[in-house]
Amino acid sequence: MKLFFRDHASVIILYGISFLLLPWLFQSLDDLSTHYDYFIFLVSFFFMIWLIGRYYRRRKLYAHLQQASLTKNDLHLYEPQAMIEKAYSHKLRQMQYLYLSQQQLLEEQAEEKQLVLSHFAHQMKTPLSVIQLIIQSRTCETTGQSDDWQTIHNECEKLTFTLNQLLTYERTSNLVADLKIEPIVIKGLVQEVINDLKDYFIAKEVFPKLTVAESDVIYSDRKWLKIVFYQIINNAIKYSESETSIQITYDHASVQIINSGNTILDSEISRVFDLFYTGVKGRTNGEASGIGLYLVKKILTTLEHPFSLQSHNQVTTFAIDFSNSAKAFS
Repeated sequence: MKLFFRDHASVIILYGISFLLLPWLFQSLDDLSTHYDYFIFLVSFFFMIWLIGRYYRRRKLYAHLQQASLTKNDLHLYEPQAMIEKAYSHKLRQMQYLYLSQQQLLEEQAEEKQLVLSHFAHQMKTPLSVIQLIIQSRTCETTGQSDDWQTIHNECEKLTFTLNQLLTYERTSNLVADLKIEPIVIKGLVQEVINDLKDYFIAKEVFPKLTVAESDVIYSDRKWLKIVFYQIINNAIKYSESETSIQITYDHASVQIINSGNTILDSEISRVFDLFYTGVKGRTNGEASGIGLYLVKKILTTLEHPFSLQSHNQVTTFAIDFSNSAKAFS
């Protein structure tokens, strides 16, 4: 209430002058009825003076409020003059301070969680590597024991793959700063991925068929592009039928990875790149994490390589367009 009266003090003063002092002044000099027009003129004159003074006092505020967009320098009122403006500007500064403090706290918490996540993921990779080495070096006499060790080996492979996905997801938070664009021989890069997945190819009885020329070169980031190929080819193996081939071709500045298996539903095509979305097949076999294609989308979008996914008649094709970065060397 006190702030209300202080903010409207000028109106109260104008009212008192106009309707208390002026009638008394005219009445003391002469009858008011003979000077009524003059009284109206003075009241209007004082009112216009008050309006002009109020406008010039608050013109910067009006100009600030009428701006179509704000900049970093417009976080508070320009030179507040009136009492209500000063009080409101003070509140805005308090809100701004609280918001920035909360934002800083959330950023620190997110950074701390990211560091902890990365630390424990790296710590888990070492024991898994040791377990895999023990399994590979273990010689078993009976078939039953061999099957048990093979099962443990497969489960360790799944854990390793999931941890690698987790680490990749963590690193993508600073993806732009980590890019290094360089010429890449596509065939060599794809062959590296195929060699990394050779055990998976054999286990699933799926075979790669690479149709890429030695001279096919593009410009991109080698490390992140290898992660993309690894994720796509791994998915192609996972959802391919046994005794089929995965075709990897490069033609007209486009890499195509084609596998034969269950068709992806049209309703799922636009959602398979969402984080943690596994689809019908992922829920059925229980092996999908819902992270791989999300990482593929994030990396390719950052690298500015358009991509597409099509699935018809038991054939699924993932295509990556390198037309903006392809370059042939003779």
